[in-house]
Amino acid sequence: MIKISQAVIVEGKYDKIKLSSIIDGTIIVTNGFGIFKDKEKMELIRYYARTTGIVILTDSDSAGRRIRGYIRGAVNGGDIRNVFIPDIFGKEKRKEKPSAEGKLGVEGVDAKILLDAFDRAGITASESRQSEDISKLTLFELGLSGGRDSKSLRERLQRSLGLPSIMSVSSLIEVLNTMMSADELKRRISGIKEEDDDI
Repeated sequence: MIKISQAVIVEGKYDKIKLSSIIDGTIIVTNGFGIFKDKEKMELIRYYARTTGIVILTDSDSAGRRIRGYIRGAVNGGDIRNVFIPDIFGKEKRKEKPSAEGKLGVEGVDAKILLDAFDRAGITASESRQSEDISKLTLFELGLSGGRDSKSLRERLQRSLGLPSIMSVSSLIEVLNTMMSADELKRRISGIKEEDDDI
């Protein structure tokens, strides 16, 4: 298992499951062509491109190329890296028949081949990633969810961090864990609340 500081973009949940077994890092699923209409997820990808950088790892078929091209064009800036898997013909175990082009997707490719693909793209292990200690309970305890003014407090936090204004709680937790510890989040929320007291 290698630690990767960049956010890795994959097409489906089975790709994410496969990748989670070999890398320790943020993995974002496009849900195939669903990314074309998912504004929140696209904002999240842009955020990661500007901060940690992103790695695009789609299947080697024409659909994968379309998704890769769309993301590159829609991000338009930041650190974007591409990891390409080789053309390997076959069928994923969970599928009844091969894909239209007969190529294995990310989920069907051997772990060593995936790691080699990262290596070829110059993406190596990072030691800077911290443990993830921000959870839904953390957000609840800090008043960021489940309270009368939670939405407003979350929006002010997101603005202060340069994050998109529209984010689900789950997306926010994922991003916060790449940026800070729970203690650092508590300090930031205290600062935002103190600003309110000064007004």
